[in-house]
Amino acid sequence: MLLSLSRSSSIASPSSSTLPPSSLLSWAEVNRTHRIRNGVYQRRGRLVSLLTDFGRINPCYPDWQSESEDRIYYTGEGRRGDQHLSPGNRALLAAIESGHSVPLFNKLAVGRWQHMGFWRVVEGKHIFDEKENRMLWLFTLEKAEEV
Repeated sequence: MLLSLSRSSSIASPSSSTLPPSSLLSWAEVNRTHRIRNGVYQRRGRLVSLLTDFGRINPCYPDWQSESEDRIYYTGEGRRGDQHLSPGNRALLAAIESGHSVPLFNKLAVGRWQHMGFWRVVEGKHIFDEKENRMLWLFTLEKAEEV
């Protein structure tokens, strides 16, 4: 089964941050924006922010960045078994339609985070991942232009 949604990335970013991309942060600083420990933070169905570690710490979330660094392939919410349309995955899908951008924080080590700037969700696919041996939601994020 393959389900796919996509949107062009022509909508301007509605917000900007006082944090420059690549800023090193503590969890307390990240937590001011991303109020939960899960990777997808949403409120009332609207995506607020995302966490990643690019699979270094949590291999069940094998996110990766394109060589050009302007695109990230983000694994959806759901640690074990097939991923379903959980509230977080629904918020990621809704973000395709809204076109808004969100901050992404990369966990480098315990208590050390990197702010990677703002990203827009442009595509979502429900695919079978042979390596993980399960259905995953795979979302494509594109770097949002700074405002």
